[in-house]
Amino acid sequence: MSSSNARTINRLLWVAQIVVALLFVFAGSMKFIMPAAKLQQGPVVLPIAFIHFIGICECLGALGLVLPGVLRFQTWLTPLAAAGLTVIMIGATVVTVLAMGAAAAIFPAVVGAITAVIALRRRDRSNIATLADTRRVTHSAARDFVLSAPHTHITGS
Repeated sequence: MSSSNARTINRLLWVAQIVVALLFVFAGSMKFIMPAAKLQQGPVVLPIAFIHFIGICECLGALGLVLPGVLRFQTWLTPLAAAGLTVIMIGATVVTVLAMGAAAAIFPAVVGAITAVIALRRRDRSNIATLADTRRVTHSAARDFVLSAPHTHITGS
């Protein structure tokens, strides 16, 4: 794979990780903000303790998607967090299919597929480039481009 393709894939993975992390922070925090009665409405009623457990897992998974790469510390946690979120989304997809049908389960299935791709693409340590590494490569490429460009001076007449 060329370095240009690797950078593009890394950037796409970072965008996916950030968007999915925001989604899971929102979903996980709502499990604590909303009243228990609202959380247990619908065709499938899950125990509130289980809903809170899922909320904690979603928030921690969201942090695990982003913080290891940003902090450049324990980057092996990112694919584990993504895999854990994939398991949660498999469960969400199954519960949604049983409760509301296949059409309603498209969203959790797509989110689960995205987390699975993140887990697979980030499992190799050599494939985990941090956000700072991406910026540094981008800046060095821009600097090299500017330095290699022919310099022309425009003089006033």
